[in-house]
Amino acid sequence: MPVFALVLVAFFAEVAVMVAVANAIGGLWMIALLLVGSLIGLSLVRRQGAQTMAALRESVWRRQQPHQEMADGMLIAAAGALIMVPGFLSDVVALFLLFPPTRKIVSRRIARKAEAASLKFEHERRFGAGQVVEGEVVDVDPVIITDRRELT
Repeated sequence: MPVFALVLVAFFAEVAVMVAVANAIGGLWMIALLLVGSLIGLSLVRRQGAQTMAALRESVWRRQQPHQEMADGMLIAAAGALIMVPGFLSDVVALFLLFPPTRKIVSRRIARKAEAASLKFEHERRFGAGQVVEGEVVDVDPVIITDRRELT
């Protein structure tokens, strides 16, 4: 549900910004600006993607684990998807993801959240979900009944 609400808010924000820009510079200029922004953004996605693929090949060739390169590739793909969405706000977020220093900040944050979720999952797998109650096992000698009476 929170993702749906976020998408809905983003949609209305995009429409509001496009209406404001269209009122300021005109509808045809706004469409032209959206097209130019998409073309520039796609060329940036292509260039950043090629650099990331080269870095991925290099790290695999050196037999290192390509964690950062994989995260960069995922974020560049997300930026490409955002560039394709018509709107100015999505283009700004996509440019934010295409800029290497900010992309590194985002990937570190995602990695920290994934690590925390992994630790929580491992803890729940080992100990079960919910609250852990400390206790003590007490052995009690079993009671053996030797005298049985018959019911009449």
